[in-house]
Amino acid sequence: MSFIALYASLSHAELTIQITKGSEKAMPIAIVPFGGQAGQAAIPVDIAEVVDNDLNRSGYFNTLPRKDMLTKPTRPEEVRFRNWQVLGQDYLVVGQVIPEGGRYNINFQLFDVYKNEQMLGYRMTVPSNELRKSAHHISDLIFEKLIGKKGDFSGRIAYVTVNKEPNGRRKYNLEVADADGYGPRAVAASYEPIMSPTWSPDGRMLAYVSFESKSSAIYVQELATGKRTRVADFRGINGAPAWSPDGSKLALTLSKDGSPDIFTLDLSSRSLTKLSTGYSIDTEPVWSPDGNHIVFTSDRGGKPQLYMMPARGGQVKRLTFDGAYNAGASFSSDGSSLAMVHGNKGDYRIALMDMRSRTINVLTGGPLDDAPSFSPNGTKILYATKQGGRTVLSVVSIDGRMQQKLVLNSGEVREPAWSP
Repeated sequence: MSFIALYASLSHAELTIQITKGSEKAMPIAIVPFGGQAGQAAIPVDIAEVVDNDLNRSGYFNTLPRKDMLTKPTRPEEVRFRNWQVLGQDYLVVGQVIPEGGRYNINFQLFDVYKNEQMLGYRMTVPSNELRKSAHHISDLIFEKLIGKKGDFSGRIAYVTVNKEPNGRRKYNLEVADADGYGPRAVAASYEPIMSPTWSPDGRMLAYVSFESKSSAIYVQELATGKRTRVADFRGINGAPAWSPDGSKLALTLSKDGSPDIFTLDLSSRSLTKLSTGYSIDTEPVWSPDGNHIVFTSDRGGKPQLYMMPARGGQVKRLTFDGAYNAGASFSSDGSSLAMVHGNKGDYRIALMDMRSRTINVLTGGPLDDAPSFSPNGTKILYATKQGGRTVLSVVSIDGRMQQKLVLNSGEVREPAWSP
């Protein structure tokens, strides 16, 4: 079956999120079901439910179940703060969704329950196909107002699913979905492995590795049009693409000269620049957010560790010394932290390095955690792990207090990447 025919035959399964560990410091907040005009038809999306789920999963909030609400106001004048104080709620969100001319008017208010005052109010008008997007936007606004950091609920994730067909063949699908796993959409498929998806800085394209031609090649694909371009298919390894912060280049691993080395590829001119040399295995490059440095994995010291060098090449400095294995780096958006796979043979966990102090904090329990990817606001890390003999995705907060799993009903999901 051709690549195009296989792509057209894809079926999609949504990821189910399971919260496995909550934060003891989560703030109590009540998201009241949004109201509307009496007698109106059912709204296609429960806006308040989406917001409730977003905030609850963040690890920063503990949302109040609807069954425990004493009243369900939908307008500011209907709010009686004493009712919510009795329930121990710090914050309250009420709102309305009103259809008008094929579109929906959404308004909501955020209240400080103990100060008896409104903190935030917002109105928007959207078509029906943007109701979920609007709900995520409301979550972002509330999160930023209360936490002081931009929300990441409106983002997307890319990942690879692997399913075994009745004839025993494995089918690899590259999927893109909302950050909560909703609305998965296939962008590539093959009966040969697909791996290492990475987002362009503007979120419009993905670069990834495909073995569809029986050998590795790196592709860049526009998500809106599906147009894709093969940008690297040299002899040997073509792997681990990573976008520069300005989107003009890819860092990648090539073995065309012998051992695997780090190169940069100018996407306009297609010119290559070789950054590392020697007989070691150098792979998994990532750019620092300011574009000045590249961190990569190398066994030049005997075992896989993280190293850093200028983005134009030059002196290489070792970053990690704690543990026999440190690999697969991912920078936080502000460059202050570096997530990595940390451990020893047979026990691999996700850890966080403070780039100033170089101290390492282990966040997960392992034993087979892999492929960390920071959320856009730097509060969470998405990664792959083993559960019941198959690979699933997990999320952990950077303090380790919140953990959740994103599971498919069948098959495996791996190689996660959070959009900018």
